[in-house]
Amino acid sequence: MTADLTPQPDIEALKTSPSRFLNRELSWLRFNMRVIEEAENPRHPVFERLRFLSISASNLDEFFMVRVAGLRALVRNGVTATSIDGLTPAEQLEQIHVLASELMGKQQALWNSLSTEMSGHGVSVLAAEQLSKTDAAWLHGDFLSHTLPVITPLAIDPAHPFPFIPNLGFALALHLRNKEDGHEMYGLIPMPLGVKRFVELPARASETPGRPERRFVA
Repeated sequence: MTADLTPQPDIEALKTSPSRFLNRELSWLRFNMRVIEEAENPRHPVFERLRFLSISASNLDEFFMVRVAGLRALVRNGVTATSIDGLTPAEQLEQIHVLASELMGKQQALWNSLSTEMSGHGVSVLAAEQLSKTDAAWLHGDFLSHTLPVITPLAIDPAHPFPFIPNLGFALALHLRNKEDGHEMYGLIPMPLGVKRFVELPARASETPGRPERRFVA
């Protein structure tokens, strides 16, 4: 008989160790990872998988707005007390960064895969380089009519306070350089909530008879 030389855990020590608890924030991220796994499940229809991906994204937005913001406030105020699982706020943020980065990488890879599948069902989200001259001209007119009148560029410099960006708001951050004197500055263009996140291009006939292709651009 061969003796089992595997180190045995100290049961009594485990009873009082913080490691017996799951961290609330990391556990929540792992739950959201399971939502992404549903989006990866090929047994679900493609648009149902897209819905799961969307849910995981909105969940992550809320997680950063509420839980990560709370931890950052604790770090900013110098709090070093540990949670019940033995992690300080700074240590929790460090582990959150690792797990959230993995989660967002999965989201992006899944979106690339789903967008390809969606195009096979007559729905395409196009990149700028995929636009035809006709599409670009139509978008230029749509921008002048619906977007330009409602946006306000803002300067970012010591003379102006940093502009308020609402939760879930979109903004373009700009690095500008004057062609004449080389002077550089930064700017911001917040996107009003009324501006559509995706613009639908005019329909065109698809390769499948009787089913027009729907095309969108961010």
